[in-house]
Amino acid sequence: MDLDHPTAARVYDWLLGGTANWAIDREFGAAVVERFPLLRSISLANRLFLHRAVRHLAGLGVRQFIDVGAGIPTMGNTHQVADDVAPDSKVVYIDNEPVAVAHSKILLETEGDPARHAAIQADLREPDRLWEAVGRTGVIDFDQPVALLLVAVLHFQQLYRGADVGPQSLARLRDLLPSGSYLVLSHTTDEGVPAPLYQNLVDLDEMYKSSANPVHWRSQADIRALFGDFELIEPGTTWTTLWHPEDSSPNSPEIKFDAPEESVIMVGVGRKP
Repeated sequence: MDLDHPTAARVYDWLLGGTANWAIDREFGAAVVERFPLLRSISLANRLFLHRAVRHLAGLGVRQFIDVGAGIPTMGNTHQVADDVAPDSKVVYIDNEPVAVAHSKILLETEGDPARHAAIQADLREPDRLWEAVGRTGVIDFDQPVALLLVAVLHFQQLYRGADVGPQSLARLRDLLPSGSYLVLSHTTDEGVPAPLYQNLVDLDEMYKSSANPVHWRSQADIRALFGDFELIEPGTTWTTLWHPEDSSPNSPEIKFDAPEESVIMVGVGRKP
């Protein structure tokens, strides 16, 4: 457990109002928000996209979800959202941060169903081992379609021998997915954002170099390329607030941006042929 550096999972938990974080994460988060005041709203908009994507796919008949880089449970988790639409849905949470996995396991012990829910520690940088670990849970049937979620994950560098292997790891996971499966993705971009926020993203990039999870913003074209040959469902890749707002819960908090591109995160859902 890294308590010497702020981690992505624990800082995100703090941004969303969670309590599973340490002083170093809170101090870092407060410094980031001071420099980039919209970041809490941006984080919330990203979380609400996750909710809408799960509802939308459950409505299309998807009953299996693999949440990679799930982070610390907070503010409506994948299995809670899925169960509201489809009580027979199955969810496996994956993270390489021990605190995130421990809290997911505690939550599932309290309200989960071991036949339908699991939380495991695995690393996106080792996609085959990750997939094998999912299989060992006995929760997911790989003969049936799966929704693979990587929400706000790949803009954190997946470093292996100094190189970011995130896109290669995702490409391998796309290959492993059964036909008819879906990829749910969100990723920060510095392209097409308002000028003041562009500078905020430059500052954020610099600040995260001191964390356990340095970042890398991709262009909109590079984000679309992460879907490979998957067919993007409407409306394609777009800003968080614009993706199927009709799938919002009546209880969802309202987020007010002056323009959608202030969310700085591009999202999309693609289907494997």
